[in-house]
Amino acid sequence: MPDSQPQPPHSPSPSDSAGPGSLLLTGARLADGRTVDVRLHGGRIEAVGTAGSLTPRRAPGPGGRPYPGGHRDPDGHPDPDGRRDPGGHPGPGGRLDLGGYLLLPAPADPHVHADTALTADVPGPVSYDPEDVQRRATEAALLQLGHGATASRAHVRVGDVAGLGALTAVLRTRRSLRGLAELTAVAMPRVLTGVAGADGLAILRDAVKMGADVVGGCPDLDPDPTGYVEAVLEVAAEHGCPVDLHTDAADPARLARLAAMAGGLRPGVAVGPCDGLGRLPAEVVSRAADGLAAAGVTVVCLPQGACGASDHPGGTAPVRLLRAAGVRVTAGSGALRDVSNPVGRGDPLEAAYLLASRHGLRPEEAYDAVSAAARAALGLPEVRVEAGFPAELVAVRGDRLAGALSLSYSRIVVHRGRVVARTSAVREYGDSTGATDLGLPRQGRGGRGRRDGHGGPDGHRGPGDMP
Repeated sequence: MPDSQPQPPHSPSPSDSAGPGSLLLTGARLADGRTVDVRLHGGRIEAVGTAGSLTPRRAPGPGGRPYPGGHRDPDGHPDPDGRRDPGGHPGPGGRLDLGGYLLLPAPADPHVHADTALTADVPGPVSYDPEDVQRRATEAALLQLGHGATASRAHVRVGDVAGLGALTAVLRTRRSLRGLAELTAVAMPRVLTGVAGADGLAILRDAVKMGADVVGGCPDLDPDPTGYVEAVLEVAAEHGCPVDLHTDAADPARLARLAAMAGGLRPGVAVGPCDGLGRLPAEVVSRAADGLAAAGVTVVCLPQGACGASDHPGGTAPVRLLRAAGVRVTAGSGALRDVSNPVGRGDPLEAAYLLASRHGLRPEEAYDAVSAAARAALGLPEVRVEAGFPAELVAVRGDRLAGALSLSYSRIVVHRGRVVARTSAVREYGDSTGATDLGLPRQGRGGRGRRDGHGGPDGHRGPGDMP
């Protein structure tokens, strides 16, 4: 399935719906090394038990009662999995074998530019026609969903050429993706101060009334950066919105003022990508980090590359120093194949891999930055693979987190307790004497594929395979 043309995913059971369905995940490995069964129901994790200890929820019989006689249908036929209804169709209780997969809380993406996504190869200026933006934003969201991100925050330009058309398109995309993924929108005006800023401030208020979830923008591009921040915070306070600002953070005094102004604002303030901090002396960065931590400001770094809204793109935020100071640090994808980063992938697991390989975080810390920390930055509830938590999960081929971040091609994505995306990779090798001697998976008819370099040749389709 080409990356540029994602297709609507298939659910393991045609009777599943976004939320009320039931699904049993069997034989999944957790990050702590346990192998478990996980039962999902009503969009949440209902139970977690040792492998083989859980059974699917039995489909209700007539009058909503479970089928009598253990797992049998109304005609008395054995129904060991509790999956058949009186019509012989799959019932609401489904089973998915996750043997060979690592089950994790699903990642989220707190920083994506949906309005300009997938425009790197388009000649001429970017089109902000609502139909074009909606098509690109939908395709980008599905690409990210395939990578595992069940929630994302889209930064959308408002005013100037875009007007409110791009925001309208992203809000339509949000509605069309309901049940597949959660998408929130950040309204980004260019200028908010002076004579020119009056129009920007009016359009920002209109954007929030239209349905923008977050107030944002780039104060570094305004003639009066402090005045810009003041205006954003004022609108956010009026409507009770979170704030998410672009800043290079190369000016420590300006960053300190921003932190002081934002301190204590609820429901919260995020800034990013803060690449300029990486170019400052360590003692200056340390003071800035202390100020951000005291104000409760989240830093969203972009390890996969720059985004066009940054004044001076390049470099990366000093992730370890910020974390050591107590700053919540999360990671977003930024530009997804637009002119700012023509090869941007929008893959949270790649962001975690880069945090581990380039910034020295442990795999667990790196994955937390794109999962738990990202969800917290988006104001979403915490997810753990434990009973009672939301069923927002991703299964990746492998048995250890480090290996999954390195070779996590095959993935199964669960949103609200339902499988919403599957990606499968099969590796085969050409004919050669060495291939025969080593028992490598072979190309051609009857070939046996190896997925993601894990384990031996599979020789059959697994749960992550698409037909």
